[in-house]
Amino acid sequence: MDPSEISSLPISPGCYLYKDRSGKVIYIGKAKSLKKRVSSYFMKKDHDPKTAALVRNIHDIDFIITNSEVEAFLLENNLIKKYFPKYNINLKDSKSYSIIELTSEPFPRIISSRSERIKAEKNEHETFGPFTSGKTRDYLLSTLNRSFKLRTCRKLPKKKCIRYDLGLCSAPCIGKISKEDYEENVKKVRMVLRGKTSELLPKLRELMERYSEKEDYEKALQLREEISSLESLEEKQTVERSKKYDEDILNFMVRSGKVYLILFNVHHGILENKQSFEFDYKKDFLEEFIPRYYDENPIPKKIIIPEKVSGSLAEFLSSKKGSLVEFIIPRKGELRSLLELVKKNVEIQFFGNLNKVEALQKILSLPSLPYVIECFDISHLSGTEVVASMVQFRNGKPDKSNYRKFKIRSFSGNDDFRAMNEVVKRRYYRLKIQSEPMPDLVVIDGGIGQLNSSIKALEEIGVKIPIISLAKKLEEVYLPGNSAPLRFDDKNKGLLFLREIRDEAHRFVITFQRLRRSKKFFEKD
Repeated sequence: MDPSEISSLPISPGCYLYKDRSGKVIYIGKAKSLKKRVSSYFMKKDHDPKTAALVRNIHDIDFIITNSEVEAFLLENNLIKKYFPKYNINLKDSKSYSIIELTSEPFPRIISSRSERIKAEKNEHETFGPFTSGKTRDYLLSTLNRSFKLRTCRKLPKKKCIRYDLGLCSAPCIGKISKEDYEENVKKVRMVLRGKTSELLPKLRELMERYSEKEDYEKALQLREEISSLESLEEKQTVERSKKYDEDILNFMVRSGKVYLILFNVHHGILENKQSFEFDYKKDFLEEFIPRYYDENPIPKKIIIPEKVSGSLAEFLSSKKGSLVEFIIPRKGELRSLLELVKKNVEIQFFGNLNKVEALQKILSLPSLPYVIECFDISHLSGTEVVASMVQFRNGKPDKSNYRKFKIRSFSGNDDFRAMNEVVKRRYYRLKIQSEPMPDLVVIDGGIGQLNSSIKALEEIGVKIPIISLAKKLEEVYLPGNSAPLRFDDKNKGLLFLREIRDEAHRFVITFQRLRRSKKFFEKD
């Protein structure tokens, strides 16, 4: 595993997905803090055999952030049932889904059931689900019964109700609550089971205020307890919802001429997958992205988006799917919360490290944020096999697709200054003649000598880019035109970010050097 991938993880709650070299998901976990939890796998040495085998096979990490640790529990369960990872616990009944039934008795009860066949044959009760998580189902049943005190007994008592005495039941069967009031509670339960908690809560709050104004504090207190339970329940329903159709939810951010977009795939109300995209901004980019994406991916019934698109796009997708496809722009409620959750993932995944970029801009007094940073390092073996590396950080994170390796061509021997001059010149002369964008900042591993040779290279090709160097020994920063270095506190975020970039360049060049050495060894054999 590349340590830089772990250091760039967010501290938010969510789920992490470990992948092997082939890209297959081999383990899914949940965390209150993604960064802290994932780091623990690689810091601890005395793992049990199964965990040690898992760590050895981890090649890549993906993650999905959630609003809370509760949502992370739910999402973990959904993802495990989608991928069946090798190193997660294999439950034999993981494919057995349960449902909740609201009975058709005079005073209805809510019960759990796993038998879809019996439900279909008898067709007596209202059903809700299926629920892939038994914990979710049981939590829902417990919360609803505790909040609305529906009866749970199979047989009606004749005189006395023990659960009523304990405050656990409204005891309609012995006349402790009217049929009308009991039915009102059943209606509330029905709304929650249909996923309409957000619609019910404002009504309950308004009713609580009325009772308070009338000084009926007993009923007001009862409603406050119901509201508290339902608010906790609503948090769970954000990630897992019961639907008989598929939805995709996408959101994006536009920065510095690029679009950063994330798309959630929701299957039957269960968030199952996250896909990330980054591309150049252009007008009407959304109307170009959507048909291209769905040309290669399943088209859902509903697509949740943050802004309006052409009506002909829905017609096109409907024709391609063979059934109605609808675009929805939610303004409030559950779907709006999910849309905001997708945007939160965009911010964390693509821009979660911008605080480091901002700290670096501050300590270097740069006129603008250095979104794209390139760093060079030189390596050799006693003056032979001289090579160089360049790593690129984009939005505070390593962009490995833009890493580069260099063999020194202009000379042989040990001369870091000449080597740095050559690779800097080669890199930016190529960008110049190809009219490619330049980075916002260049970082050179070394002191004033390496910096001056790099500045000379830029002058020779007529390129101007902000450039600095970072000397290893005392972690000093050299700026053009200043012989005296800048020194910062070891805990300064800007300096820590510079060291992270420099260390990544060093790791990359050493890997390249070792590869060259091994090839040369086998060639001699």
